Parts: sequence; C-alpha cells; structure tokens
Amino acid sequence: MGSLLPCQLAGLPAWSDPDPIDLMSKTVDFVIIFDDGVRKRHHHRTENGVVAYFAVQLEVMIKDEWKVVIRYDCSHGFSHMHRYDIMGKEIKKMLHLNFESTLTFGDWDINENWRKYVKKFLGGQQ
Repeated sequence: MGSLLPCQLAGLPAWSDPDPIDLMSKTVDFVIIFDDGVRKRHHHRTENGVVAYFAVQLEVMIKDEWKVVIRYDCSHGFSHMHRYDIMGKEIKKMLHLNFESTLTFGDWDINENWRKYVKKFLGGQQ
C-alpha cells in the first residue's frame, strides 16, 4: 500500500484548499500514532454537513512499508470494511450503515481494538 495519505487513497490531493465556490465542503485528515510502527489514518470529506467520503484505517510498519490491517471506507459507493492478513489476503464485509455511522464506528473500533487487530495481523490471522 505504501505511504499514501488517506486523502490520496480517496483519489484526492494530499493537501488542497477548499474550492472558493464550494464553501460548504470540508476535508479532515489526521494520523494518530498508537505505538512504534502502528498508526491510524483518518480522512473524511463533508458536503453541506453530510459525510460524502471517508476512509479510516489501521496500519503497521512491516519491513519499512506501511501495511493496512483493517480499513473502513465507502470507495465503492457503500459502507464496508476490509480486513487483511500479513500476506495481503483480504476479507471485505458490507456494512448496512450510512457513511457517518460507519465513519464513527470505524474510528471507535480501531481506537478500542487496535492491539487485538495488530496481534492477529502479525500472527497471520485476519
């Protein structure tokens, strides 16, 4: 996956000023370091106060490369979760929640369970 920022994963520029015509749009990007080599990346964009796009993911550093452990996003037009093992095998699960609820849940889930997810990932489980 490399060192892409969540906004770049979303196909957006790394840093962009809001369009002066579209003052009702807001983009939020941040990274939280949980431990040495473990981080959460968060990206979301709202339009008129409603979440229009989001990606929040837990990553671990493996051999100088950030690998995604779990990601919540809406890149296919619906809310879903991707979970990976250390070999890159993916499980994708559709979530029957709106974008805002999935973003909130994904943030909470990663904050609460990152140790468990990292342990399973490093042990070869999903």
